[in-house]
Amino acid sequence: MKTFWLTVFGILYFSIGFSQNNVAVLNDSAMDMYKTNPQKSIELLEKALTISEKNKVVNNIALSKNNLGIVKRDLGLFTEAKLLSTAALETSTDSIIIASAYNNVGACNRNLGLYEDALAAYVEALKIYDAKSMDSHRATVTNNIGTVYSYLGMNQQAIENHLKAKDIFEAEDNKKGMSEVYNSIAIIYANDGDLLKSLDYFKASLKLEEDLNSQKGIAESTNNVGAVYYYLEEIDSALLYFNKSVKAERAIGNQTGIGATYNNIADVLIENNRLEEAKVYLDSGYYYTRKAKSATDIETALHNYSQYYEAKKQPQKALEYYKSFTLFRDSILNIETNGKVAELEIQYQTEKKEKEILSQRADLAEKELDLSKKNNYILGLVALAIVLSLLGYLVYSQQKIKNRQLLRENQLKDALAKIETQSKLQDQRLRISRDLHDNIGAQLTFIISSLDNLKYGFKLPEKLGDKLKSISTFTSSTIYELRDTIWAMNKNEISIEDLQSRISNFIDKAHIASEGIEFNFNKGEHINDDLQFTSVEGMNIYRIIQESVNNAIKYAEATKITVEVNQVDDKLLVQVSDNGKGFDAQKVELGNGLNNMKKRAHEIDGELTVTSAEGNGTVIRLQM
Repeated sequence: MKTFWLTVFGILYFSIGFSQNNVAVLNDSAMDMYKTNPQKSIELLEKALTISEKNKVVNNIALSKNNLGIVKRDLGLFTEAKLLSTAALETSTDSIIIASAYNNVGACNRNLGLYEDALAAYVEALKIYDAKSMDSHRATVTNNIGTVYSYLGMNQQAIENHLKAKDIFEAEDNKKGMSEVYNSIAIIYANDGDLLKSLDYFKASLKLEEDLNSQKGIAESTNNVGAVYYYLEEIDSALLYFNKSVKAERAIGNQTGIGATYNNIADVLIENNRLEEAKVYLDSGYYYTRKAKSATDIETALHNYSQYYEAKKQPQKALEYYKSFTLFRDSILNIETNGKVAELEIQYQTEKKEKEILSQRADLAEKELDLSKKNNYILGLVALAIVLSLLGYLVYSQQKIKNRQLLRENQLKDALAKIETQSKLQDQRLRISRDLHDNIGAQLTFIISSLDNLKYGFKLPEKLGDKLKSISTFTSSTIYELRDTIWAMNKNEISIEDLQSRISNFIDKAHIASEGIEFNFNKGEHINDDLQFTSVEGMNIYRIIQESVNNAIKYAEATKITVEVNQVDDKLLVQVSDNGKGFDAQKVELGNGLNNMKKRAHEIDGELTVTSAEGNGTVIRLQM
């Protein structure tokens, strides 16, 4: 009968930060190196414990003792490790230290074969980590609970707990945690006889440990891979991995790991009838497992002895060791255990989280007094912080109100300055328009009157009369343009309604002056009645329309002229079209009129396009 030993992960540790007396530094340094240099780690933790006991800092003492327990447990000294973590439980008031201590006690009980006690301790640790939402720690303890179920042959419960832990570790990309879960699941597959699946999980665990460069993890995973090869009857591969594992375990001083690996090597050699070689490893395995007090390993060693003497044809000694093996196994695993373990699990799932009642020592009153003083000090600091915060808020509020008032005053000053500037500009504009009307307008009117007197008062040559008539017509046109300019100058803004009225008046005059031409003015339905233009914009739009109509009258020989004003989205469209003779834009050189219109369009950020063809009329379009 083959025996199968696989190393189980499930280590959970922490360190709490205290600055006093460098205890935090010593604890952190020790726990960082305990996998690679456990003896140095123990030395640092013992120094931290001495400092903590000298200063009587209760939680520092508990922290150092529990961390010592973790390192000792990792070295296979389960009884000593359990005592240290139990002492931490009895004194600590820090829930995180208490949870870690419960987890370590559970791991020690599991290795000592006290499965019911192991599960009870794990459940207490899990309650604290659940309450504090510490997912990684919760996942580690859940995985450890699954391992207890695995030892008891309750594989369904074991797998459920391992998979819960796996989901959490993968979500957090916790490689160490994932390695522990893979290792635990591999053990279940191995015990169920699915060796290839088991080997895949063990190798995945080994790969993660190599990525993490964890010597302890590498040693344990190497041992596990060797054990599966042993079951697969690939003896050379099994011995190769076992020898690598025992070498690594010796380097870090792990007695439990050394004993377990020697058991595995002895089992392989017995199986292959290499009995003389087997005896050395058998004795060494039994020695180290008893020294570590590892129940599972002692059980394996006794069974190996029975197998060895049976192979040596010594049935009496084989029977003696088999009886020892049976008695030892029955002492740690009895019929009631499974029922009690299941009962504890149900109790954990249904009960409300309770506050832990810690045992009190003789100096409880003194500790409460110290705690009360600390609380009062903290309350005083909190109160001071609140008062300072209120004062700061009041100062900030006052400053904010003052800044808001200053901003409003500045805005008001700017508005008044703007109004004053606009008022001055309007006064200046009105003065200039009056001067234009009263002086230049009057002078132009005088010129027209004088020309008419000359024309009708004297008998003038025909050519001179025509010349005077031309000057009179030009002067009248200038007066009209001057009036348009004064109209624009008298307004800060020109509404679409003002512009429409001015264009209509101009078209009406053009209609009277030009017989045989049909004039149309169309205002689009979508024009916003609130649309406003600056005086410059309004005047330029009007002049472009005016020039377009005049050109159509003078040069196009048109019978129909249409002016359209429309609005599309945020664009104003002005179009003057005629049915005249048109022209070829490629051949005809543009005159001053069209060039002036383009300049006016450019001044108001508009775009002027001229579309014409011989015999098809002309369309002038302004878009702005």
